[in-house]
Amino acid sequence: MTYEQALDKIHSLDKFGSRPGLQRIAKLFEMLGDDLLKQKFIHVAGTNGKGSTCFMLSNVLKESGYKTGLFISPYITDFCERIQINNEMIDKAVLTKAVEQLCPMLDKLNEQGIIITEFEFLTAVAFYIFKQENCDIIVCETGLGGLLDSTNLIKKPLCSVLTKIDLDHIAILGDTIELITEQKCGIIKENSITVSAIQNEISSEIIEDTAKSKNNKLYLASDIDFTDISMSIDGSEFTYGGTRLSLPLIGEHQLSNAKTAIATLNALKENGVIDYNDDNLSNGLKNVTNPARFEILSKSPVIVLDGAHNVNGMTAFKNATQRFTQDKRALLIGMLEDKDVESSLSLLKGMFDVAVVTDVPNPRNMDCYKLADICKKYFDKVVVCSTPSLAFDTAYTLCTDNDYSLLICGSLYLAGELRPHILKKLAN
Repeated sequence: MTYEQALDKIHSLDKFGSRPGLQRIAKLFEMLGDDLLKQKFIHVAGTNGKGSTCFMLSNVLKESGYKTGLFISPYITDFCERIQINNEMIDKAVLTKAVEQLCPMLDKLNEQGIIITEFEFLTAVAFYIFKQENCDIIVCETGLGGLLDSTNLIKKPLCSVLTKIDLDHIAILGDTIELITEQKCGIIKENSITVSAIQNEISSEIIEDTAKSKNNKLYLASDIDFTDISMSIDGSEFTYGGTRLSLPLIGEHQLSNAKTAIATLNALKENGVIDYNDDNLSNGLKNVTNPARFEILSKSPVIVLDGAHNVNGMTAFKNATQRFTQDKRALLIGMLEDKDVESSLSLLKGMFDVAVVTDVPNPRNMDCYKLADICKKYFDKVVVCSTPSLAFDTAYTLCTDNDYSLLICGSLYLAGELRPHILKKLAN
C-alpha cells in the first residue's frame, strides 16, 4: 500500500459522515485489543481553544522529557499533522503501515454490517501508532462533543480537560449551553482529575457538579494568575510564579488557553503523575506553533490567517483584529452552512473596508453568493470569488493597492486550502 492509497482508504470512509456513538468503534477496538485504550491520555474537549491548549501541553511535556503523542483535528496543510510524536508529524510510511495493518479489520466489520466512519478509523490508527511508538503520554483532542465522540473509549484518562465551551454543532450536540456542556463533560471519568478553562456560569456549574459526582479533583484555570502582561502582534509576555514567560500565539484568548494548560500541568504534577520545572514550561510555551490561529503570514502587507468559525471564536478574532491591526482592513471569508453565520458576522460590522467572499472546500460549504447576501448587511463593499485562491489573489491586490491589512477567517478548512497558496505567493 502506498501513502496515497492509505489516504484514499481513509477518505473513502468520509461518505459515512459524522455519526456520534461508540458502538461501532468499540467493535474495532475489541479486535485491536484493550491495551490501546489503557495508554496514558490527557483528554481534551471544548468548543474553542482545544488545539492551542493541546499544543502547549504537548510542547511542555516534550521539554520535560516525556515521549508525547498528540492527536488533533482537523489538519491545516498536511494530513499527518493530525498524529504527532514529540510535536513532529508522523512519517508518511508510519501512517501507511498502520492503515495497512488495520484495513482487514475494517473489512471484517463491514461484512457484519458495521460501517466505521473516517474519524473513528483515524482514532484507531492514531492510538495504534502511539502504542507502537511507546509514547509516555498522549494529548488527545476530541473530534466532536465528548460523550459520544470516538475518542471517549479511553478507559481512565490522566486528566480530563475542558476548554472554553460555547454554542457550536447544535444540530448534533444540542441547542443550549446546558446540553452542549453535558456532552463535553462526557469525557470526565470516575476517580480522576478534571481541569476547566474559565467558563460561563452555566457551564461552570455543570462541570463542577459532574466532577463532584464522579469523584474527580477539579482544578480551575481561573486560579492561575499572570502578571506584567504585554501583548503585541508577535505574541505575549507575562510573569507566572516569578518566571517570565513568552507565548508566540496572539491574542488575549491565548492567554486564557495558557492558563488552562498550566492548570493541567500543575494538576498532574501535584498528583504525582508528571514532573516539570520552570525551564520546561518556558521552553515549551515559547516554541508553540499552531497554524491558522491568528497566524501572521506577512507583516508587509499584514496578512492574518485564522480559523474562527463560531461566535466565541469570532469574538476572539474581533478583539485581536482591533488590537493588533490598523483601521484599514480587508476581510476574506468563507463559512460552513451549519454555523451561526449571522451572529458571527454581526460581530465584525464596521471593522472592514471590504469583504471578499468565497466557497469553502467542504461538503457543508455555504454557497458564496448566499454568504455574500448576509455579508452585505454588515459590510459596505462585498466581492464574490468562486475559489479560495482567486479570492486571495483579489484580496491581496486590494490590500497592496489600498494599504489594507488582510484578515482571513470563517473555517479551518478554508485556512488549510489557502495557507500553502499564500506562502507560495509570498515567496515569489
